[in-house]
Amino acid sequence: MVAESYSRSLPFTKAYNFRDVGGYAGLDGRRVRWRRLFRADSLHRMREADGQAFAALGIRTVIDLRREFEVEKFGRVPEEHGVDYRNLVIRHVEWDGIEHSADVPHERWLADRYLNFAEDGREGIAGSLRVIANAEAAPVVVHCMAGKDRTGTVCALTLSLLGVSDEDIAADYALTTEAMRPLTEYLLRASPETVKGNEHMFDSPAEAMLLFLDDLRALHGSVESYIREIGLTDDDLHSLRSHLLTDN
Repeated sequence: MVAESYSRSLPFTKAYNFRDVGGYAGLDGRRVRWRRLFRADSLHRMREADGQAFAALGIRTVIDLRREFEVEKFGRVPEEHGVDYRNLVIRHVEWDGIEHSADVPHERWLADRYLNFAEDGREGIAGSLRVIANAEAAPVVVHCMAGKDRTGTVCALTLSLLGVSDEDIAADYALTTEAMRPLTEYLLRASPETVKGNEHMFDSPAEAMLLFLDDLRALHGSVESYIREIGLTDDDLHSLRSHLLTDN
């Protein structure tokens, strides 16, 4: 039987980092199913032609990881799409107040931010993983502002639980670097204060994700141990793997 194959990146005009996370090798020779879980930057611009392309994907559930003030400032996925919208906030310290010292490798700085998501953002991460684990919620798209950091963390944990290798997880995360180029250009026009002085926040080196996964395991033993600590159950994990992995 020929394996399904789809385009990973979705060519929207006003969503710059919209990708399918399917196709990766997972547990027991199975693969992550295509067109079940997507990752994206903010979806508040999903109108007109983009809206039609979005609707064609059959998205049922949108997980928005942004904080309340971000949703209020920029908006949310338009209600006309009729999706189940979940604002599952990942709490974290303010990045603007954290020094980005030249003495600290950039990858290390980013990995520390992601570890902060995993600790301070436990409620939002647990809620997101429960939704992603629910077959009836799929297809799901998870997003934040740029689809890079908070989204990258949730997708990394999901893929790890599905048995995807750290190298493939980091490579998927690193795809955002290229996608950020047009997004950064857009933000410089529409909201320059979000970019200027924060340029170090706009790339996605694979090593940062590898460091984060190593750090999480050093603290919690394994990704599975971590997700159980934050409240997920064996049933959640079974459901996640049952509907997001192909049959043998």
